[in-house]
Amino acid sequence: MKHRSPQREEDALDGHRARKQFGQNFLVDERIVREILSIVDARPGQRIVEIGAGLGALTAGLLDGGASVIAVEIDRDLLPRLERRFGALPGFTLLARDALQLDLPALAADSRLRVVGNLPYNISSALLLHLLAATEVIEDVTVMLQHEVAARLAAAPRCADYGRLTVAAQACCSVDIVLAVPPESFEPRPRVDSSVVRLTPLAKPPDPALRKALGKVTQQAFSMRRKMVRHSLGRLFEETRLAEIGIDLRQRPEEISVGQYLALARTLVDTA
Repeated sequence: MKHRSPQREEDALDGHRARKQFGQNFLVDERIVREILSIVDARPGQRIVEIGAGLGALTAGLLDGGASVIAVEIDRDLLPRLERRFGALPGFTLLARDALQLDLPALAADSRLRVVGNLPYNISSALLLHLLAATEVIEDVTVMLQHEVAARLAAAPRCADYGRLTVAAQACCSVDIVLAVPPESFEPRPRVDSSVVRLTPLAKPPDPALRKALGKVTQQAFSMRRKMVRHSLGRLFEETRLAEIGIDLRQRPEEISVGQYLALARTLVDTA
């Protein structure tokens, strides 16, 4: 695969040099931008948090749809150009902040948030967990991810991709991979394929106590991924309780359903 020179990269990014420390891969494919905007379908009255506004590829279309956009960007070199381009437009707010530090309930105020973005691949799992902890104020999440992470989110039991992130996401949301995005859609080009994923919170997602218990259960289970659950979950639960939930002690962690993990988490909450 041919790699563009640093100068050609800067030309493609209007003079900006992508920073590895921020995991920056800017979306420059206008066709993909249009497809993502069509999937999001921003409307007047909606409050959208855009994580990683970057050069504003998605920002412009979200504002054109009439939504209020809170653009979050950590790279201070990009802030002046975002302010120049969008600062005078109604409904635009720019936050110079690490997305992992966002107080989503405070941003929501009395509304529900839609979250959109091209997530930095180096912190995508941590960002997803941060979003999943605030599903009570989120309407939906439409984000670009490394395809490997997207596959983990959408995995079914008994698949190699099924793990802690799968359970955390599917316990709170329905998960749909809605668009495949090739490396050449970005500058600089990542060495992996990407996917756009939509997460839609369930009507009754787990409360904070249940989410915490679920994290404890899955950490225990998947820390011994290749071993039968008698060696992992057997340390937290009586064999009779595992049997009541339909878990065979000879099963491995990836064979336990999301519903069964939730049932185990409720056991911890009820006996706390």
